[in-house]
Amino acid sequence: MADQAGDPLFQSHDPIFNRKELLHVGHVPDEDRIVGRDDEIQSVAAEVGAITRGDPPNNVMIYGKTGTGKSLISRHVATRAQDAARSNEIDCGVLYVDCSEANTETRATRQMALSLKDQTGYDDNIPVRGVGTMEYYQHIWNILEGFFDATIVILDEIDKLDNSNILMQLSRAREAQKTDAYIGVIGISNKVKYRETLDERIDSSFGHRELFFHPYDASQLREIMRNREDAFQPGVLEDGTIELCAALAAKKHGDARKAIEILKEAGELARRTGSENVSESHIQQAQEVAEINRIEELTSGATVHAKLALYALASRIITGDRETYKTREIYERYVSICELVATDPITENGLYRQLKEQAFLGVIESEKTGGGRSQGSYLLHRLVTDPKHIVKAVRRDASLEELPEYDRLAESGDGARNRDADLSSFS
Repeated sequence: MADQAGDPLFQSHDPIFNRKELLHVGHVPDEDRIVGRDDEIQSVAAEVGAITRGDPPNNVMIYGKTGTGKSLISRHVATRAQDAARSNEIDCGVLYVDCSEANTETRATRQMALSLKDQTGYDDNIPVRGVGTMEYYQHIWNILEGFFDATIVILDEIDKLDNSNILMQLSRAREAQKTDAYIGVIGISNKVKYRETLDERIDSSFGHRELFFHPYDASQLREIMRNREDAFQPGVLEDGTIELCAALAAKKHGDARKAIEILKEAGELARRTGSENVSESHIQQAQEVAEINRIEELTSGATVHAKLALYALASRIITGDRETYKTREIYERYVSICELVATDPITENGLYRQLKEQAFLGVIESEKTGGGRSQGSYLLHRLVTDPKHIVKAVRRDASLEELPEYDRLAESGDGARNRDADLSSFS
């Protein structure tokens, strides 16, 4: 085979990136690169730390918006707990399951069983298909019994699982004499009301503590970004790019993941355009791409009606002369949009609940306002991002491709009356 380094089709030296893995979403950095999460590290460690002494750990649920370090800190603490346990001659395993991908009990248990097999000398064959969930559980119990004293299971985006039975199985495994190994579960969710969805029996068995992670502030984001500077070749980042990247992420979301994504995308843009440096203009362009990706990620598990609710609010803003709209006004536009995609609308109260969920995720902001004696109080909703980002993100859903593109929604002239006239199909 020819030496790839000598092939002119491939560059032997990346002119922009030096250690690109530092900008990868799943990368768990060294301790000295983790910023502004000392208290959170201590809190998680307090819940699972007993495992390092050979005692049963607590189960814990971690809530917070995207990019607040939930997954990062969970994996960091679990790895340190594993090392500390081993130094005490305790065999401790660590399992990480992304429930947005392994979104059924069967898929999650299969991933856990295969991961445990990879970590050990387990000889039995574990089929990847054609067997039921309970067979995967049996492999898990066998491996834990044969190779481990304890294990920490991280269930990321746990709310994406089709059912929560896995919590019952894991939390009761020792009591049910499935294994003598202690199991500590760290559940991670963007949805603060996830616990309310649990069956009372499962909630009681799980018996978890709850922790809440708050968004990063601008100074923390700047430090996080500076700790990623060596992802680039020396001198590639122009002055002000780190500060701008952090400011854009802090302005609306405090989302470290978004800040890192912006920086990575800016580097990709620079490389594609043959630029020698990553400039502020690259950061600005990358911000739009990252924002659309962020909205798509946040709404990936949402119902079609949640996406149409966001689209209805975006179209109201684009075609109107205001930034805020009442639930009723959004609902009227939403009903018309449902007709475009041949979907039966939900009730106005149902739409209100969808908007409330999007407010928690940080896609919109909702404010209760008094309308005087004649109108009473009502909610006003606004987007926290450019409405064109919402339109583009929603239209990435294959079932909603028939929705008008942003260019068809936008109108260059001023005045709500003219803009609404161009959107007669909506109302």
